[in-house]
Amino acid sequence: MANSTPNTPSAAPFRVGLIGYGLAGSVFHAPLIATTPGLHLDAVVTTDPERREQAAARYPGVQLLSSADELWPLGLDLVVVASPNRTHIPLATAALRAGVPVVVDKPLAATAAEGAALADLAESRGLLLSVFQNRRWDGDFLTVGELVRSGKLGRVHRFESRFERWRPQLKGGWRELGDPAEAGGLLYDLGSHLVDQALTLFGPAVSVYAELDVRRDGAAVDDDSFVALTHAGGTRSHLWMSAAAADLGPRFRVLGSEAAYTSRGLDGQEDALRAGRTPADEGWGHTPESAYGQLGTVDGAVAHPTLPGAYQSYYAGVVDALHGRAPAPVEARDAVSALTVLEAASRSAAEGRTVQL
Repeated sequence: MANSTPNTPSAAPFRVGLIGYGLAGSVFHAPLIATTPGLHLDAVVTTDPERREQAAARYPGVQLLSSADELWPLGLDLVVVASPNRTHIPLATAALRAGVPVVVDKPLAATAAEGAALADLAESRGLLLSVFQNRRWDGDFLTVGELVRSGKLGRVHRFESRFERWRPQLKGGWRELGDPAEAGGLLYDLGSHLVDQALTLFGPAVSVYAELDVRRDGAAVDDDSFVALTHAGGTRSHLWMSAAAADLGPRFRVLGSEAAYTSRGLDGQEDALRAGRTPADEGWGHTPESAYGQLGTVDGAVAHPTLPGAYQSYYAGVVDALHGRAPAPVEARDAVSALTVLEAASRSAAEGRTVQL
């Protein structure tokens, strides 16, 4: 279990075990853990020989394990679950029962009930349970948040957000399997980010309407979807996610009583991580002026600087939470709220109606 000694230059870093070294583990979690002051990547669980070689080459000295059960006797301070969605609940449950704080990649679970039960377990044991919602630290989303809080947009009427891609051919893998236990499809993959961002900005949703479509030949899960939320405060969020968009819409379009903000293109931190860069590199999270969004009205709009993206802030927040200095950077109950919306979206699409929450 993590110590509670204040973080000082001489304090030993928290030892971290990472379960899974696929896309989530190798591209996002491992590089961010390894470059966060106060954390040390101690062990990686993966049975894939190629991934084991990659982990050993990039993180010399890391312990390579074949089973999560090998983690529990190591006395680790934190376990990160970055394995397929269906394994999130059993692995996080095992970690908590072993007395180890946990970070779980999104989505926390396949159902809100499972997520709530896991949150209950963590609270009963006094252990950290946080969900990796890195898109809260996208530069463009941080910029939208600053504009909303500053009042520059006035009262926000509508928040439009898109994760659209042009992938006309299936890629394969568990994310495209139809078994509900896999929590596959774009609603749970990209929608987990879009819904979390909307709830973070505008608070609880009171109603949900959704259209979940399967467009590509051979697809078993939604790959072209739309979700509309009405928030308790009156703002409406319109969220699009697609793998079948031959022309990409704006990433954000935020309409307020005084002005609007529109931005295009995705935050560059994921591409940078895929290319082997880390937050330790100069210029991390910087958006060039040519990619700034536009702020204004039809009578005149100007380029508005994009705040630096900061995925590193998530794990810095985890360090603070382990030391007892701050709450989790993303609370498990937030993830349960998002799962409740995702379940309502599935019900709305299946029944062709708006679901009240």
